[in-house]
Amino acid sequence: MIDDPHEDADEQWCAKQREQVIAYLSDEGFITPTVGDWPAWHVTPVVSVWAVESIKHPGAVGWWAVSGDFPSDYITCSEDSNPRSALRDIGERWRQAAARWVGAKPAEGFQLRNAAHEHELAPLLATRAQLFLDLAADDCNWEQ
Repeated sequence: MIDDPHEDADEQWCAKQREQVIAYLSDEGFITPTVGDWPAWHVTPVVSVWAVESIKHPGAVGWWAVSGDFPSDYITCSEDSNPRSALRDIGERWRQAAARWVGAKPAEGFQLRNAAHEHELAPLLATRAQLFLDLAADDCNWEQ
């Protein structure tokens, strides 16, 4: 059997993203977050969506986290939530935040650790938000 170098790169990238998600969630105040061993959905080397176990309901997804070529973020999981809706919801939150930051206004419920750079980073965040929204909207990216 011949090893697939693309598969090795994918596995290494996903392992790195998982580490980043755990570190990010820990910095956000999660105490020992339980993150899936493999992303719920991903496109190497751009984006990965991770299931994070609920504290109140062990074994269930409590949050979805994203990592990749953009700031890591997470969102609370609703009853009908899945990786696709998580990507869409985070993309929409980022789109709204970027629009506010362009006008030098704070975004409700979302900020960077260094808020002084929000206006400067708004165009980049808007681009990433649109990428998330486009990925979520395209049925080809999701199993039917």
